[in-house]
Amino acid sequence: MIFSYVIAAIAVSAVIVILMAISGGKKKSSCSDAGDGKKKPTKTQSQIVKEANRRLAKNPDDPNGLVPLGEICFNNQVWDKALSIYQNLIRISSITSISDKIEPAEIKTRAGICAFKLGNSEDAIKYLADAYKLDPHSFDVNYYLGAAYCKGNQFDKAVPCLKKALMVNPQAEGINILLGESLYKTNHFKESQPYFRKALSDDPSNKEALFDLADAMSEDGHGDKAIKVFMHLRPDPVYGARSCLRAGIYHFNQGNKDVAVQDFQIGLKHTSAAPEVQMELKYRLAQCYFELNKFPAGLDLLRQIRAADENYKDVNALIGRYQELSQNSNLQVYLSGTVGDFTSLCRKIVNSFYKNANVRIQDIKVGAAYTDIRANITTPRFENDEVFRFFRTTGVIGEFYVREFHDTLHDSKIDKGICITAGVFSDESHKYIEGRPIDLIEKIQLTKILKTISV
Repeated sequence: MIFSYVIAAIAVSAVIVILMAISGGKKKSSCSDAGDGKKKPTKTQSQIVKEANRRLAKNPDDPNGLVPLGEICFNNQVWDKALSIYQNLIRISSITSISDKIEPAEIKTRAGICAFKLGNSEDAIKYLADAYKLDPHSFDVNYYLGAAYCKGNQFDKAVPCLKKALMVNPQAEGINILLGESLYKTNHFKESQPYFRKALSDDPSNKEALFDLADAMSEDGHGDKAIKVFMHLRPDPVYGARSCLRAGIYHFNQGNKDVAVQDFQIGLKHTSAAPEVQMELKYRLAQCYFELNKFPAGLDLLRQIRAADENYKDVNALIGRYQELSQNSNLQVYLSGTVGDFTSLCRKIVNSFYKNANVRIQDIKVGAAYTDIRANITTPRFENDEVFRFFRTTGVIGEFYVREFHDTLHDSKIDKGICITAGVFSDESHKYIEGRPIDLIEKIQLTKILKTISV
């Protein structure tokens, strides 16, 4: 046991010797004034190390050897050696009083900082949380504990720590971007924006802060302001792909699908972008192509996505849907055509629904959820006033809509109703129409009807 500590001390001293050699063996220039007016020179690092090693050779748990070695390693950013020393000091301090040269809070703070610098956020949080109990107002404790929480994606815990650190030192660097990010990640989009702006004020070239600010504005309902930033960042090698994605989504939602296509295409040119960003760009671009009736291009992108991840979102369902659409132009119009083209197609369906019938269209009502066409149907066998209700969806139509349709028929004294969808009707819907003058036409039957209609 003693041997291992001696070896550790020798290893630390070797590191310090190397550091001293690199720095030219500089001595500390500060001096303390004694009471008699004479100057007492401070010890050099070499002298401190030599004395520490002498102490640790006798007692590897001697705090008067460990403390100065830890100080030197910490100040010279030899984080792994410093962490090992402070871990020993923490262990010793739990048994006996170690030294009046350093407080237990500082030992744990430095151990946490070392762990953070080494990328171990879990250990950093453990040591710094203990230090916080001893010194809750320390800038270092709050800043590094908040930063460690950020690294560990515990943003809700990072916020109060970073706010307290900012109160202690409002001019400290690096806090505003961390606090802004933590607030953003916890969906406090509006509150995060002033911190991103402060980070940009401190460093106007900080593109991370600029992108995060735009993203927060977009989430806060100010997409018109955010889009200017995203467009500015589109060529950026780091933030360009994500900016193109955000810009494309904005333009798509605004109905500018051609512009959205350009955004997504530019984004895909950033080949160094993260795989998940590239996948999302392809997925969004495929949606644009489908909206623009460019089915082959959209299907090609979906197949690329499926080749990389066969379970990505609803890609398999979309491929099945749009493969069928690409082979049936009338189904394309039914699901994604303009209102005018869709209404014209529905008229053709009504006119061809009954063979050898005289059909007179009496009224057409286009709504958000469905379109109704009222017609008088005359055949050699009957004459009816009927309403055809068309749903432009591939999903499930529930009983509620069928009940509401029946009420419409009853109130208007209509003889019969035909409900048509590119999806399916629920089991409850089928049960409800039993004994009632309503027919349900689902996708399979609709597809057959559409194949008989000329465009």
